This record gives sequence, structure tokens and C-alpha cells, in this order.
Amino acid sequence: MKLKNSHKLIIAADGSAASGKTTGAKKISKKYGLKFLSSGLLYRYASYQLIKSKPKNKIFFLKKTFKKLNIKKLNNKKLHTQEISKFASIIAKEKRIRSILKSFQVKFAKKYNKVCIEGRDIGTVILPKADIKFFFKCSLQVASKRRFSELKKINKKIKFSDVKKAMSIRNNLDRNRKNSPLIQAKNAVIVRTDKLKNIKGMINKMTNVIDKKIKDKYGY
Repeated sequence: MKLKNSHKLIIAADGSAASGKTTGAKKISKKYGLKFLSSGLLYRYASYQLIKSKPKNKIFFLKKTFKKLNIKKLNNKKLHTQEISKFASIIAKEKRIRSILKSFQVKFAKKYNKVCIEGRDIGTVILPKADIKFFFKCSLQVASKRRFSELKKINKKIKFSDVKKAMSIRNNLDRNRKNSPLIQAKNAVIVRTDKLKNIKGMINKMTNVIDKKIKDKYGY
């Protein structure tokens, strides 16, 4: 089902690390012509810039950085290291930094009528009035295997046990942080990716939900 130019569709996709939310959000965005944004990559980019530049005033620095950010800069392999991942989980607990990145995401959604943003607090904090909210779930074992496969391409010496431990720590930090913790929105559609046979099954489930929403909203 295609969206017309005049139509509006805002989708929020949340879930823990390597739960499948990024893959699902990207494929759905491509299928329906939505502008895609990864909240996680914003935090990774912020981490990368802070580590690289070591600014005296990180809040002022990040405000300036995200005011002029071109999202194409998020397509950087250097953002996908264990060091960046660990640093991102730390700065994600800081209220003022979350406020800067929240502002960027809200403006992004307002700028485009057809948007899909994925992260950990999109449906609850960033886009609480989203047309559709997906919440991705996956067991730690399966998610760790996925992340290990990704990181193995960058660092062949990396150990699965280290990845699994880091994933567990990250998930606990995300769920228990004071500011914008990872929680399921009340009206979110659950997508259990470890229970689906393949990516096609995940996309089919998401497509059914989106097509129904378009039909209910626009009557076709």
C-alpha cells in the first residue's frame, strides 16, 4: 500500500540493542518512502565527537554540533566500536545531552511528514503521538550473536563472551537509567524477532500493521 504525497505517517520503533529494530525500521522506511533516523547513531556520533574533540564545555559543543548536523555523517563505520558503544550508554544517562538529541529528533519528525525513527525512547518520549509504535524484543543470546557477527567484521579478535557481557550491561543501563529509560509504550505493537524465522517474517508483520493504519486513516 503506497502513501500519497499529502499523507502523513510517523512511526516509532523501540527496542534493546540488536533486537532487530534498526533492520526493521530501515526496510519499512524504504518500502513506504519514509525518512529514516537512528537515535542510537545520534548518541554514537555524539560520543565519537566528544572523544575526538575533548571539548571543555561538552553541552555547548554538542548544541553547536547537532545544530548543523547532516545525517549522512551518521554513516561512519568508526561509530560501531565497543568503545563508542560503551561511551554512548554513559552519555545517554545525562539529561542535558538527551535534551539536545531529543530536540534534533523532534525537529526531524516535524520537517518531514513521513518518518520512521528508531531508538529506545521514541514511542514514549520523542514521538509519544506517533501513528504507529513498534517495540522489538529479542533474547540476550540471539541478540548477542547478531552483534558479534557485526563486530567480527571490524575486529576479528573480538570474543563472543565479551560482546554478550557488554550487551547485558548496556541493556541494564538502558532499562534502569533515570532519564528516558527503555520501556514499552502502552499502545506499542510487539515484534519478537527471536521468534520469527527470518527478516521477511518481521517485515510482513510490520507491513500488516502499517497497511491497516493507512487504510483506517485514509480510507483506502
